[in-house]
Amino acid sequence: MIRERAYPVDPWHIRETRLDLDLLAQSESVFALSNGHIGIRGNLDEGEPHGLPGTYLNSFYELRPLPHAEGGYGFPESGQTMVNVTNAKLMRLLVDDEPFDVRYGELRSHERCLDLRAGTLERTVEWVSPSGKGVRVRTVRLVSFTQRAVVAFLYEVEPLDESTRLILQSELVANEQLPPMSKDPRVAAVLDHPLQAEEMLEQRSGGLLVHRTKASDLRMAAAMEHLVETPGRHAITTEGHADWLRTTVACRLEPGQKLRVVKLAAYGWSSMRSLPALRDQVGAALASARLDGWEGLVQQQQDYLDAFWDHSDVRVEGDPEVQQAVRFGLFHTLQAGARAEQRPIGSKGLTGPGYDGHTFWDSETFVLPALTYTQPSAAADVLRWRHSTLDLARERAQTLGLQGAAFPWRTIRGQECSGYWPAGTAGFHIAADIADAVRRYVQATGDYDFEREVGLELLVETARLWRSLGHHDRHGRFHIDGVTGPDEYTAVVNDNIYTNLMAQQNLMTAVEACKRHPDLARRFGVDDEEAASWRDAAAAVHIPYDKELGVHQQCEGFTRLQEWDFENTPPEGYPLLLNYPYFDLYRKQVVKQADLVMAMYIRGDAFTPEEKTRNFAYYDARTVRDSSLSACIQAVMAAETGHLELAHDYLGEAALMDLHDLHQNARDGVHVASLAGSWIALVAGLGGMRDFNGQLSFAPRLPSRINNLDFSLLWRGLRLRVNVTADEVTYSLRNGGGSARLTLLHHGKEIEVTQVRPVTMAIPSAGPVGPSPSQPAGRAPVRRATPH
Repeated sequence: MIRERAYPVDPWHIRETRLDLDLLAQSESVFALSNGHIGIRGNLDEGEPHGLPGTYLNSFYELRPLPHAEGGYGFPESGQTMVNVTNAKLMRLLVDDEPFDVRYGELRSHERCLDLRAGTLERTVEWVSPSGKGVRVRTVRLVSFTQRAVVAFLYEVEPLDESTRLILQSELVANEQLPPMSKDPRVAAVLDHPLQAEEMLEQRSGGLLVHRTKASDLRMAAAMEHLVETPGRHAITTEGHADWLRTTVACRLEPGQKLRVVKLAAYGWSSMRSLPALRDQVGAALASARLDGWEGLVQQQQDYLDAFWDHSDVRVEGDPEVQQAVRFGLFHTLQAGARAEQRPIGSKGLTGPGYDGHTFWDSETFVLPALTYTQPSAAADVLRWRHSTLDLARERAQTLGLQGAAFPWRTIRGQECSGYWPAGTAGFHIAADIADAVRRYVQATGDYDFEREVGLELLVETARLWRSLGHHDRHGRFHIDGVTGPDEYTAVVNDNIYTNLMAQQNLMTAVEACKRHPDLARRFGVDDEEAASWRDAAAAVHIPYDKELGVHQQCEGFTRLQEWDFENTPPEGYPLLLNYPYFDLYRKQVVKQADLVMAMYIRGDAFTPEEKTRNFAYYDARTVRDSSLSACIQAVMAAETGHLELAHDYLGEAALMDLHDLHQNARDGVHVASLAGSWIALVAGLGGMRDFNGQLSFAPRLPSRINNLDFSLLWRGLRLRVNVTADEVTYSLRNGGGSARLTLLHHGKEIEVTQVRPVTMAIPSAGPVGPSPSQPAGRAPVRRATPH
């Protein structure tokens, strides 16, 4: 586990000031670079020592067997696993005849720095070999946001004390050896050497490798080229093999002289393009990178991020740790989706092999909200990917005896890859989560062309799923039975409130969209009778409520279940799913993650303020946060119900999930949803942003230890800036000219903001707030320490 403050607090940088070999895998995730198409873990340049090597291409996967202890109808028979593709990071250095290896000799200094504004990872090292030769090494790497296929590396080395022979070996390596990732020998066999060589091309200063997966039949190409600068004579040679290429640079330098090598690498993959086409694609990418050179690539990266931070930055005064962490979170959220371009966003992005590289509902519910208001084109691309898998979702629905589209619980390409049906197949709410992401995107951007091209069909097919999955009882109430909501500790239940309310919204959003596009709706086969059945179902959705306790039930009968014995659950008993049988979890009042509480955030229009207060107190006392998806949502509802200090505590947990490795699994990749959730906790939590029924509203309030919150977001092409202090808030527009107007709600009062007339409003008194909700014994979030 990463110890607190392993990285010094800095508003724009993540610095590692000493090398801890025990934490290599965790730091490799933190320092991973990606653009949504290519991802490279933050491994040391020389490749060893390492925690977990990794280079990934979005949606490049291999098929593997999906074993079931007992088979059943509709169980998926194969899964998809993200492949560690050809590694271009390797730059091995020999000082005279001794390999540069931080485990030997004397490591005088070692620092790595992830620059969130430059989009680069820089490493500086001073090392003395066992024979006494000292060198200074500086490396910088980037995964380009502007040239999607390109990764670039700068490697500089200079001798410190005496004339030294330097040999730099730069490599492309396929099928590199990995630590065992699965105890199942069938799965391990698939992941061992998953790439079959198709072509190797070597040139004087680089070369090309083309490989193909054995079962999924996907082809990928990786190419590299080197630009070398050094005084005096030097030699460059390249040699190759089916699974590796090595370009070697040799020279002798005096103290004060420097060897400078720029390594350009390009990646491409396809399920359809021919080998020559893919070879030409990466060749063209290298030519483009070579045209701009290292300095050009660095400047493009800087310009791209300058524009992003200009309309996306969140500034927090009073908690420097959270300030650093929320920018880190936004950076990784951007990296996950910026250039995904109609590919999914996995729960780990492209930072590690966790969850086999699969995408879940996390993407639409946590990551896309942040992207919709900061990088809307990336959000649209993910939804376009969902739309591209619609036929597979229809097939899955037919297999399950349903109409419409049943989207997979976890997948890479669009097929269901979950082998545990109570938490997978039964998690039908993912359909409504996708529909909600469509609604939110169209509402925030006004992009009705997107709604016609992509959104309407997604809304129609998901509405059809709910109408066929649910049923009316003899009293006319509409029930959705046998489903699992966000809380995976309460599975296969009737009338999960989150599912029911999200389905209700899905049905009504589909009705309204069909009204806007009647011609297209008819083409999809929607007639008046079908639309009326959606309206009727939505109006009659059953919402379980316990009148005696005065709280809503997470699902029918939840408040009747036996209470979990939190007092006698030891700290080492968490996470519960690894220490207790599911049957015991399923029959008791214990909540893995925000479920009904999430419904109160996304469907807050369905609850009164009094109901939210009672519900939050009841469920906070039963939620153990064994999921990284929970803290950010609890932060939002703690803020809305007036518990601002508790909201700050939950915000800290969400934001520091990976920088502090709070769940002790950062080695497998960062938690992209939790990192995006830190933005949600600040903007929707402390900023009080909501977007119900097309109306943008804010109800900001700050905890005692945060003096100022300043954030920007995009709304229908306008850049809105919100600056919150303890007593007042200022809303201003940063573009649109004098004619631009934005009407929004401030604590329920309508105001109009223009570029020439910012509006400052007082923050009304919150009124009396009851005692802070309690949490299960030993599960309260860490209090945010008062800064010194």
